[in-house]
Amino acid sequence: MTDSPVAYQDAIDVMETRAADIAAGHAPELVWLLEHPPLYTSGTSAKPADLIDARFPVFSTGRGGQFTYHGPGQRVVYLMLDLKRRRPDVRAYVASLEQFTIRTLAAFNVRGERREDRVGVWVARPDKGPSYEDKIAAIGVRLKRWVSLHGISINVEPDLTHFSGIVPCGVGDPRYGVTSLVDLGLPVTMADVDVALRQAFEDVFGA
Repeated sequence: MTDSPVAYQDAIDVMETRAADIAAGHAPELVWLLEHPPLYTSGTSAKPADLIDARFPVFSTGRGGQFTYHGPGQRVVYLMLDLKRRRPDVRAYVASLEQFTIRTLAAFNVRGERREDRVGVWVARPDKGPSYEDKIAAIGVRLKRWVSLHGISINVEPDLTHFSGIVPCGVGDPRYGVTSLVDLGLPVTMADVDVALRQAFEDVFGA
């Protein structure tokens, strides 16, 4: 875990180096918990029109998906796991990341849900209207020699107005917004989330 915000390119460099070392058998797997300064990242499916206001630095990245925001108050979890040893199945790995996220949220009595047509983890918002849902966690994956890079991000207490500079993950339907644990009325700290993440990781991936 890193306490101070980590520059995005520095994080990418660390991940790339560690993943190569894991693939070569020279280093153990790593789950890295961190925060970033405010920034946007574009995945391999990002559409230029979905960048509405580049108020923060924009980074192109090799992960799947579209535009995503990262910033203070959001727990980013980068997982460098050896899937060749665990299970070389991309779909199963993504499903495991979803389950990892959902179990973490469940520790705070938040029901996170998957959606077949939308990436990430969502929560129903009947208080906003019928069929309204908000995204509370994002998922982005890249593999190199069957070692995973990138991972998940959970909104704990970020500035939700920062998401308005992009169409998050390409989902522009006004019924689908963005939320956080604190926005849902839960006085949760980052330390609380880290404890839940550790337990959920062991439940899904093993110790």
